[in-house]
Amino acid sequence: MTQGPAEHAAVLNGVSLHWFEWGAPGPEPSIVLIHATGFHARCWDQVVKALPGRHVLALDLRGHGRSGKTPPFSWDSYGNDLVAWAEHLGLAGAIAAGHSMGGYALTDAAASKPEAFSRLLLIDPVILPPELYAERASGPQDPSAHPTAKRRNHWENWEAMEARFADRLPFKRWEPAVLQDYCRYGVLPGPEGDFVLACPPEVEASIYLGSAGRDIYQRIPEVRVPVTVLRAPPRTGPRDVMDFSASPTWPELASKFPQARDVVLPEHSHFIPMEAPALTAAYILGER
Repeated sequence: MTQGPAEHAAVLNGVSLHWFEWGAPGPEPSIVLIHATGFHARCWDQVVKALPGRHVLALDLRGHGRSGKTPPFSWDSYGNDLVAWAEHLGLAGAIAAGHSMGGYALTDAAASKPEAFSRLLLIDPVILPPELYAERASGPQDPSAHPTAKRRNHWENWEAMEARFADRLPFKRWEPAVLQDYCRYGVLPGPEGDFVLACPPEVEASIYLGSAGRDIYQRIPEVRVPVTVLRAPPRTGPRDVMDFSASPTWPELASKFPQARDVVLPEHSHFIPMEAPALTAAYILGER
């Protein structure tokens, strides 16, 4: 039987942060994995399986997974949490991958804590065209009005959640084992003997509304390590904030980093790690 990861926790920036660790530090750089909004650290399990023998750390961001549900939920707060976590661990020269909002937060953290990372893989990091940030900052701020606030929150068990999602987009495009991980570790025991989402709907909605954060384009020039921006094809129709069949990332993003390359995967949606965990691992290892 394959041994599961070790689980750790610490109170950092006023919130209990939990993370998972596979393997032990060795001569090769540690690998850090940061998940997307509404997801959790164990969504990376199938990617980790394609990283045998490596020391891997995956964090549950605040409001997600086993970590505390303590605000604020602005995207700059996630960058601050990653910096505090990196300092707590003494990270140095790690290879780091961040998906969606996790890629945004990783960019922010790498600007503040450059010695912690040696290379970044930003997987559809939802860094939008520069002009859109002012619009998003001035938009409605009522979390209850956001579509994610209406997600079903109560489940009999994780298997019921998996059964409901298996034949629906975007989940039916995922590798089945990833969907199982998403559901198995994406719920927590509820107050009525049922299970509730580990990222409560109102928290997820607040995160989307807090996506403007600090001006990330002022931070990007400070990220001096090699960066790969891995993304799906760009959106071509009207902009629907919850349409992830294509990439929400600004196509010119890579050009703003001191040293970065842009890679488009035309056969994939925004959920690249869920659809292709082994391919994602190959990019993490620098094999692609």
